Amino acid sequence: MENINSWKDIQWSAVEATVFRLQLRIYKAAKEKQMEKVYKLQKTLLKKSSFAKYLAVRRVTQENQGKNTPGIDGKLIRTPLEKFQLASNLTVNGKTSPILRKYIPKPDGSLRPLGIPTMEDRAKQMLVYLALSPQWEAEFEAGSYGFRPGRSVLDAMEAVFLGISKKPKWVLDADISKCFDQINHKYLLEKCQTYPELRKQLRSWLKAGILDGKTYAFPEMGTPQGGVISPLLCNIALHGLKEALDERLSSLGYHRPITRQPLTFIRYADDFVLMHPDKEVITQLQESTQDFLKPIGLQLHPDKTRIIHTQTPFEGRPPGFTFLGFDVVQKTKWVNMRLAFTKKLTEQKFITLITPSKEGIKRHKQKLRDIIRRYRGVDQESIIQKLNPIIRGWALSKRTQISSKVFQSLDAYCYQQLWKWACKRHPTMSRMKLKQKYWQIVENRKWCFATKGKKDVLLQLQLHSKIPILRYAKVKGSISPFDGNLEYWTMQTGKNPLIPPIKAKLIKEQKGVCGICKKALLPTDLIERDHIVPKALGGLNRRDNVQAVHQYCHQEKTQADRIEIRRQRKTNLVLSIVSRSRMH
Repeated sequence: MENINSWKDIQWSAVEATVFRLQLRIYKAAKEKQMEKVYKLQKTLLKKSSFAKYLAVRRVTQENQGKNTPGIDGKLIRTPLEKFQLASNLTVNGKTSPILRKYIPKPDGSLRPLGIPTMEDRAKQMLVYLALSPQWEAEFEAGSYGFRPGRSVLDAMEAVFLGISKKPKWVLDADISKCFDQINHKYLLEKCQTYPELRKQLRSWLKAGILDGKTYAFPEMGTPQGGVISPLLCNIALHGLKEALDERLSSLGYHRPITRQPLTFIRYADDFVLMHPDKEVITQLQESTQDFLKPIGLQLHPDKTRIIHTQTPFEGRPPGFTFLGFDVVQKTKWVNMRLAFTKKLTEQKFITLITPSKEGIKRHKQKLRDIIRRYRGVDQESIIQKLNPIIRGWALSKRTQISSKVFQSLDAYCYQQLWKWACKRHPTMSRMKLKQKYWQIVENRKWCFATKGKKDVLLQLQLHSKIPILRYAKVKGSISPFDGNLEYWTMQTGKNPLIPPIKAKLIKEQKGVCGICKKALLPTDLIERDHIVPKALGGLNRRDNVQAVHQYCHQEKTQADRIEIRRQRKTNLVLSIVSRSRMH
């Protein structure tokens, strides 16, 4: 790409392709243990690649959820000129600015401390992340799922199901106490295995001063939550735990057949579970876990770490455990009648149930109730537009497990809360008139909370139960999006349960490629739905006029469409003026 003089001159499809090819080379070199080549390619990405700097700035200022949260300097990068200047001056020079301390509430009522870097430091961290991520993706264990490209909570939960679906097991449900706040800096920097310049930059971020209120603190340990690079550093610190546990398991001996069973290990950031048929093995591995965490500066949370069984009560605790927002339990099936008729003595006598957690359902209900009460004075269209994204997002994240009954109960709960909302607005209106005012018959379905929005388009409340339950195949082994297997990853994108059904169908119809640039739609990409012919130019909201595209392709097309819309409006205005002058 030549003659890039402004942010609008950048062709993002070429930027993405160039950076991705460089990351593929880093991944391949790390896989082959050619560390000198890895460092050389990382230096190329960090110092010589202007495309990598453009991509880092775009992800921080346009795609990141914290793009509207300023750091200690109070500055936000919003205009194209500011973005281009930041990318042009971006250098990994070992310097950093202080971090702003913020606190957000946790579900248990306590406060979680966040460290908010400046926008410049966030862009630097994203640039370093682009270089370090492919190196460590070649190293990370298959059982690690948190904050990694192409992996999600759903992959971790499917791994849990596969680990216990054939046989009940003992489980160490572990939680690391203050993981991000207690990591030993010296241990982490040595484990990062990087060259001196990048090590210096990482050290400056770890040692950066933190402004909490009006006082500064200079941390001796931990990596601040809120930074772009922090989740990757946490994964690096905890890498190797599975290997250490396997070594301990092999040293226990094989005097009993049950100890020969493999260990099932699933980790999502600082939460992990160990599963094995033998309780003594789990007890021994708990001690090994504590020994592994000690040099990192970490320890298991005494109150949140426990040993349980998936099917039978243990020490007064009910069977099962909660992991990543799901309740996991195994129950005995009543199979005597079936055995009497089929004579299948090998019939599995238990069933594995994974459902949305009770605490998660309670928090979701609270959120819905708060929104409905807060928007008591607005019209029906506004409250539907506020509720629909929340309902859809929560249901999509839970639809891979046993959620049908939960979805139905939540729909009933929403109906009750919206009925109270309607009664508060019209206390003197009869019940029948109230229902006719806010509820309609849509596609032979009664009592739909719906209204006519702009341009007389019917706008209705999203129902949890309308999100179809979808079985999910987890990512295979330790493969990564950086391995170059684009065919597999494009198929995985189309099957992602977190993508809305209409968008997922478009991806499958397009065979996993963008409708504009014709390049692969990967799980790490932000994917949007685009009207091929914009509505402002006469395009219809029909299936044959929509396509799935990259977010950056959509933004470029939207800019071109706006220019065309303005041109047509000027043309129509001139024609109308000419026609009026001729009439007079």
